[in-house]
Amino acid sequence: MVRAVTQAASLRERLSELHPRRFFGDVFAASDARAAEARATRQGPDYKPAIVAVFGATMLVVLHYFGQSRYFEALLEGWARTDPEWALVNDSPRLRALYGKAWWSGFRVLGYLVLPALLVKFVLRERLAEHGLGKGQVRDHLWIYGVALLIVLPMVGVASFEESFQRKYPMYAFAGESWTDFLLWEAMYAAQFFALEFFFRGHWLRSFEPVMGGHAITAMVIPYCMIHFGKPWPEALGAIAAGYALGALALRSRSILPGFFIHVSVGVAMDLAALAQTTGLPGD
Repeated sequence: MVRAVTQAASLRERLSELHPRRFFGDVFAASDARAAEARATRQGPDYKPAIVAVFGATMLVVLHYFGQSRYFEALLEGWARTDPEWALVNDSPRLRALYGKAWWSGFRVLGYLVLPALLVKFVLRERLAEHGLGKGQVRDHLWIYGVALLIVLPMVGVASFEESFQRKYPMYAFAGESWTDFLLWEAMYAAQFFALEFFFRGHWLRSFEPVMGGHAITAMVIPYCMIHFGKPWPEALGAIAAGYALGALALRSRSILPGFFIHVSVGVAMDLAALAQTTGLPGD
């Protein structure tokens, strides 16, 4: 009996951490304290956030104009006129789409992960673990991500009945043709999710927190919402809430790993739900 009461009290205490005033308030307070400590020990102005902002904004421009599948397809048409091998790719709708998504995913891994990581190591001269590429305190916060999945996954199921959702997902048009196509696409999808989490919830938060405190999350949420333009509008709006929640969790756990896992779980669930509502799962 005593054990049951103790467990119930422990559960209530844990769930109380999800109250918005405590969930965000504690994170902002701790982050503001770290920023105040950094300002107290700083000698002169800190140029690192400006370097990261300019570099990051440049990456976003490059990805928007040159990292889209449609940019690859435009290049492909030119290559196909002079190279028989590229002509075969251009003449195959499946290969054309697959290569286009590989271009899209590869550019995101480059712009969100590889180049920012080089900036961290050789310009900022900081450890990648400090920018979220480490275990941090993940174990202490896994239960929160479990609760988040219990909330988000049913919402995915409801959204899958919307026509705009079904038109958008999966973003690789041939994902439902076979499990091979599906898994190839999900591997590329997961790679860009990992890179995206590093860029927004690791690199940017770590770089802006020393001067902005908790409002590093606020600064991150704006471009994070904007990269969702072109997707169904409820998803773009939801990116604001998701950005704040995942940003707060990243600052609590000091790692991007749980955010990556939840992002991948939701992404795969969205694709499966959309296929189930339209063409059916691979092999059906």
